[in-house]
Amino acid sequence: MRLSVRAALAASVVALAAAPAGAQSAAPKFGYIDSRVIMEQAPGRAEAAAQYDKDVTGYRQQVQRMGDSLQALIAAYEKDEVSLSPAAKETRTKAIRDREAQYNERTQKLNEEAQRRQEELLRPITERVKKAIDEIRAEDGYAMIFDVGSGATVVVAADRNLDVTEKVLARVKTLAAAPGAAKPTAQAPAGAPLSSPAGVTRPKNPPQR
Repeated sequence: MRLSVRAALAASVVALAAAPAGAQSAAPKFGYIDSRVIMEQAPGRAEAAAQYDKDVTGYRQQVQRMGDSLQALIAAYEKDEVSLSPAAKETRTKAIRDREAQYNERTQKLNEEAQRRQEELLRPITERVKKAIDEIRAEDGYAMIFDVGSGATVVVAADRNLDVTEKVLARVKTLAAAPGAAKPTAQAPAGAPLSSPAGVTRPKNPPQR
């Protein structure tokens, strides 16, 4: 759904340059949207976010407990370090490294599950947005519709008459209200990465030999 604005501008220039003299009126018609506005206001977005907050609580708590346990292990080692024999230090540092590896592995798996669930929750919304864009592009004769809401945007000024954001958003709302429109489902967690949930800080590196 998101196209490079830089590529879009380049395509526009090429298309206009290729048009014969006096035939500028036949140049392709372009429009643009701001996908950030559409996604923020799209029907179902708030429900999907609420479902994520509900689902992900248990995962965040699990990561919190694992992080706290690892930090406690490191703090205990630092407290006892001066009195430990070389063999005891090796045993304790290995335990810390093993625990950190478990923490990292589990956190990665939770992030992957969260990402999959995020995509599942947002899929009905993104599909409606794409359908709305495709319909309006075809109905109004646009050659292309670009997204100025993408991170790659380089647009510093644009003709507001080319902005079809509100038109697309209105179509998205119509599609969402249609009978049989898909709704977010309550299942596994979803949403933002879990590696840095609120209140959890990554444990510092374990002591090295």
